[in-house]
Amino acid sequence: MMAGKGIGNATRNSVTWAAALLAVATLASKFLGMYRDRLLSGTFGAGAELDAYYAAFRAPDFMFGLFVTGAISAGFIPVFTRYVVSDGNSRMGESASLFASRVISVMGVILAVISAAGAACAHWFVPLYTSGFAPDMQQTAVLLTRLMFLSPFFLGLSAVFSGMLQTYKRFLVYSLAPVVYNLGIVLGVALLAGWIGIYGAVVGVVAGSFLHMAIQLVSVLRLGFRFSFSPAVRDDGVKEIGRMMVPRAASLAVEQVNLVILTGIASALGVGSIAVFNLAFNLQSLPVGVLGVSFAVASFPFLAELVERGDREGVKREFSRIVRLIMFLVIPATVAFLLLRAQIVRVVLGTGDFDWANTVDTADALAFFSLSMFAQALLPLIVKTFFAFRNVRLPLIVAASSVVFERLLAWKLVGMGMGTSGLVLAYSVSAALRIVLLWALLRMLIGALDEGRIVKSLSVMVTAAIAMGLALQGIKTVLGGVVDMQTFTGVFTQGALAGTAGIAVYFVVTYLLGSEESRRLIGMARARLSPVRAVTSPDGSETEGV
Repeated sequence: MMAGKGIGNATRNSVTWAAALLAVATLASKFLGMYRDRLLSGTFGAGAELDAYYAAFRAPDFMFGLFVTGAISAGFIPVFTRYVVSDGNSRMGESASLFASRVISVMGVILAVISAAGAACAHWFVPLYTSGFAPDMQQTAVLLTRLMFLSPFFLGLSAVFSGMLQTYKRFLVYSLAPVVYNLGIVLGVALLAGWIGIYGAVVGVVAGSFLHMAIQLVSVLRLGFRFSFSPAVRDDGVKEIGRMMVPRAASLAVEQVNLVILTGIASALGVGSIAVFNLAFNLQSLPVGVLGVSFAVASFPFLAELVERGDREGVKREFSRIVRLIMFLVIPATVAFLLLRAQIVRVVLGTGDFDWANTVDTADALAFFSLSMFAQALLPLIVKTFFAFRNVRLPLIVAASSVVFERLLAWKLVGMGMGTSGLVLAYSVSAALRIVLLWALLRMLIGALDEGRIVKSLSVMVTAAIAMGLALQGIKTVLGGVVDMQTFTGVFTQGALAGTAGIAVYFVVTYLLGSEESRRLIGMARARLSPVRAVTSPDGSETEGV
């Protein structure tokens, strides 16, 4: 048994509560991230230094996605699970520990070599996607990139520890790692920016990366992991991960190349364009990360186990259920971000050198990002479903096709004078197209995906969203004439009260219209708070337990 419960005994409620735990921790991390962005925008404004800072992420992130995320997300967890099951207990046995050591050894050597090479060659490739920078800022971007190349080494090792913790269902520490990462950046800006400027933020990134690794290392050591340096590239498990990671790594590489190209285009649109794009992207990633990623991570072991049993109908039922839950939560978030975009940007980022013009530009970008929030939230789940079937090639094909489409559309929209908003709109349209293509391919792979039930639920959600939007806009308008909109308190009060009232209307309307998702979430909350709650027995029936 692993962590008191075998993977095969996961229940629907356990998936939802695991997702809830991840969502709460992700929310904490995102709020800290927004405070980080507030510090950055207030200290440096949406200007040249912040452009250089965000540009410095591109190459290290590309390397991390290519060599780390692909291996962990596509291959490590399924392979590591076999070793864990063979050990047959809640603590890490010898075979699992040895296999993890081999993966860490191989990955550590590769990351160390590539990080050193990337830092040494930064002056060659950074100018390729910062051509719109002034010469001094381009040089700053090169130096920042060199420092930033320390980060993938720590995050790469941390990703292996994350896979180990997920396999053992230790989601708490795994979910706290991003919190300490953002805390490192916050401390770097708060303590060092006044002394060494934008370099303080990068020192914070490196420190945060180390903390991201360290907090998870402590937890896996408590599980019984004992490291031994063994870069055995011929190990069967390591080779299997290598085979599975290639298509996934290529897919992630396409996405990172896409962001690099976006950075290059934005660098030519004027000072602050890269900062506006990244600040808006970070804001909209809050609901995407809290809802989409949390459910995808929590459901992946359950979906994989259903596939292993050959229960395709079970896969489709679970997929439909999670899709409906994600949409139930992301639709009101989309309405709130669309109607309160200026309030959100001003409250989170509006301080110091971040002026009203920066606010308007970022709010416009946030509006276009919000249009694809549903697609970005669904993407992790649908991709993980392909992974459960050990199919990593179809997501790669779709990713490559959508990026080509996005680039053509971005150039067209920018040529029409839409600027940064054109880049964001192209990104959003491409995300929606990607979901459509992946959905069609998954349907071809396993059959109908319970679309009738999904459409029925969506009709209720959309009706409630319209009611929410009317209520939110009305209250926002009334409060705009009551509070002082020239102050932080006034803007926050207007946004908070209007947003809360709108979300309340949404939940009330969905409940009254008989929304299965609304009633299930309320029922689960009641059961969780009750001293006596339902327990799923091995035969699938429900009994009552304390």
